[in-house]
Amino acid sequence: MKTKGAICWGPGEPWAVEELDMGEPVAGEVRIRLASAGMCHSDEHMRAGDAPSPYPLLGGHEGAGVVEAVGPNVTSLEEGDHTVSTYIPACGRCVWCARGQSNICDLGARIMGGIAIADGTYRTTVKGQGAAPMSLLGTFSPYITVHESQAVKIRDDVPLVYASLLSCGVLTGFGSATKIADVGPGETVVVVGCGGVGANAVWGAAMAGAARVIVVDPSPIKESLSKQFGATHWFPSMAAAAEPIRELTWGVRADKVILTVGELQPEMVQEALTLTSKGGVMVLACLGKVSIDKVAMKPFWLSMLQKQIRGTVFGGCNPRTDIPRILDLYKEGRYPLEQLVTKEYRLEEVNTGYADMLAGSNIRGLVRFDESDYC
Repeated sequence: MKTKGAICWGPGEPWAVEELDMGEPVAGEVRIRLASAGMCHSDEHMRAGDAPSPYPLLGGHEGAGVVEAVGPNVTSLEEGDHTVSTYIPACGRCVWCARGQSNICDLGARIMGGIAIADGTYRTTVKGQGAAPMSLLGTFSPYITVHESQAVKIRDDVPLVYASLLSCGVLTGFGSATKIADVGPGETVVVVGCGGVGANAVWGAAMAGAARVIVVDPSPIKESLSKQFGATHWFPSMAAAAEPIRELTWGVRADKVILTVGELQPEMVQEALTLTSKGGVMVLACLGKVSIDKVAMKPFWLSMLQKQIRGTVFGGCNPRTDIPRILDLYKEGRYPLEQLVTKEYRLEEVNTGYADMLAGSNIRGLVRFDESDYC
């Protein structure tokens, strides 16, 4: 079928909306008509060339929609099902899935290769070339054809336009606070960077009962925005926050520090550890250039002050259980998904949306599709 999508033709090139040929679903796959696509910073990393990627790249890895066609042997979905896409497929059989860690399933090693899990071919082509969908999803298109392991069935009484946020940013941030950092009641938590991931880390820390949720972000607009999600304090930099945090905690410093900046710099790790208390935890929930192979860190602080550094993929969450749980909270009025969306864009405005993100003027941009986008 003919459709369209935002394509990046090479490192540093802008997104270009092109006509696409979308293949029919083969065994194990479904085609989904999307309602929206979240604009995550990870797509900007790929566009900018910060991480290796096959090109042409079809952007987007956050999306929600309705199953429109089902290939042979699909067992978990049928036409008409509402779904949220997930960028980590889960086989259910590898060591990690068996341990309950489907967010680090072995199939995740294939998501940046661009070829379909089902048969090792390209499902989407542009100008006669195979297009590599971001995370094998490519949600910067009104239609996606994906493996059933990357589509989670959800309740059909939630707005799909907001459900797309659960594909990555919501769970990565919320889980980084509630699962990886394991925030507890009365703790002091610092969230460094209040974008799409950081705002959800703030909300997760607040829901977990943190006494103080301190946001560090250079954009002044984030002071008021972050307080909508439970932030109690705001500072423009880690250096500016250091002494006030020491005073607020009577010298103890933060129990948990969650680093959710848009682009990790080597010096940030030690800066975050400076804010972390003895016996505290610092969570690395952000990306930088894949070429970074050294960071600033004082090992003495780990061995003698018992500080910990923890990594995270998808906030340590299980897509098939945690996405429905967050949507249950949303339906009960306990998760503000709408407030996460600072501005909506047409697909043709995707470059403008990312310019706004880099300028720090939004928490999360969203591409909303309408009837004019569909075949």
